[in-house]
Amino acid sequence: MDTNLNRRRFLQTASVALALIPLVVIRPARANTNAPARAQLKYQNTPNNEMSCASCLEFIPGKSAKDLGGCKVIPDDDEIAPNAYCTSWNTM
Repeated sequence: MDTNLNRRRFLQTASVALALIPLVVIRPARANTNAPARAQLKYQNTPNNEMSCASCLEFIPGKSAKDLGGCKVIPDDDEIAPNAYCTSWNTM
């Protein structure tokens, strides 16, 4: 009888541990910002008149038109807002 209780406890503990593995192994992707490059290019989260990241050739759009994207001029930064602006704004 004692063996059955130990086996049952082991199976319960093992099943809980197996259920928790995806929570430990799969972690959400972390967003990156490049603060030094942003500061150098005077990045701001608002457009400058008609100039915004969404209309810049260097902008790498996110999944939708409103999602954050990237920039060819600001490496390792995937939190560039489409309505933001920096001094490297380019349309040519």
